[in-house]
Amino acid sequence: MENKINFDKGSVWIVGAGPGDPGLLTVLAVKAIRTADVIFYDALINSEVLHLAKPIAKLVYVGKKAKKHSISQLEISSKLVSESKKNKRVLRLKGGDPFVFGRGGEEALALTLNKIPFRIVPGITAGIGGLAYAGIPATHRDFNTSITFISAYGAGGEKPETIDWKSFVQTSHLIVVYMGLERIYWVCKELILQGRSKKENIAIISNATRKNQKVFVSTLESCSKELRKEKIESPALLVIGKNVLLSPILNWFKTKEIDYFYEQELLKKKHAEYKSI
Repeated sequence: MENKINFDKGSVWIVGAGPGDPGLLTVLAVKAIRTADVIFYDALINSEVLHLAKPIAKLVYVGKKAKKHSISQLEISSKLVSESKKNKRVLRLKGGDPFVFGRGGEEALALTLNKIPFRIVPGITAGIGGLAYAGIPATHRDFNTSITFISAYGAGGEKPETIDWKSFVQTSHLIVVYMGLERIYWVCKELILQGRSKKENIAIISNATRKNQKVFVSTLESCSKELRKEKIESPALLVIGKNVLLSPILNWFKTKEIDYFYEQELLKKKHAEYKSI
C-alpha cells in the first residue's frame, strides 16, 4: 500500500538512519532522503545512504566526533529553523535513533519554539541493532529481564555525573554504553568498585552493522589490558552482561555485500546520471 505521508515544504523531518547498514533504513527514512531539499547529516551516516538523495539536494555535514565538533548543537538547530523558513524540505539525518542519545529532542524543541512543523522518524538504535549484528540478544530469558542504556558523555563532553553506578550492581542485568570506547577504563573501574564481578563478560562492538564491524569479548578486569593489543575503532558500544557469552555462537554477520535493494537503487541512480550526459 502506497505511503501517503507528505514531506511538506517549510517543514523539518528528524530522521534516524540506523546504526550503519543501509538495509536498516525504514521506508519513511528512504522517502525523506529522496524528497528532501536540504539534508543536515551526522558523522555516522553511511555514504551509500546519501546516494539516495536527489541530485539537486544540498548536503550539509554537521557531524560530531570525540573532541572534533564541526558545529555546535545550537548552530545546528538554528540552521534547521533558517532553512525551513526558506520554504525548503529540511531533513535532519542522524545515526541510530534521534531520540536515543541523538539530541533530537533538543532540535525538536527549537523547532516547536519557532513554530516550525516537524516529524520524528525513529531509527534502529545502535544499542539494539548493534547487539543483533554481534550475535548478542538484548534480552534472553536465562540471563536478563532488564537493559540499561548509558551515554559515556554529558552534553558538554564531560563524564556524566548523573550515572548511579551502584544501582546497576543489583538492577541492571545488561548494560549498554554508547560512545564508551574512550572511557572504557573509567566505566570498567566504576562498575567493579560498586560491586560488579571482575570476571563479568564485556563485549566491545566497533563499527556496528557495517562491513568493517569488529567484536571483541573480554571481562571487566581484563579488557583494559587486552584492549591495548586490539585495533578497536570508534564508534564503539560497550556491552556488559552474561548475554555477551552468546556472541561467538550467534554472530551470524559474515557478509561483505551491500543489501541487494540498495545495490539496485544505486545502480539505477548511476544509470540515470549517465543517460543525462
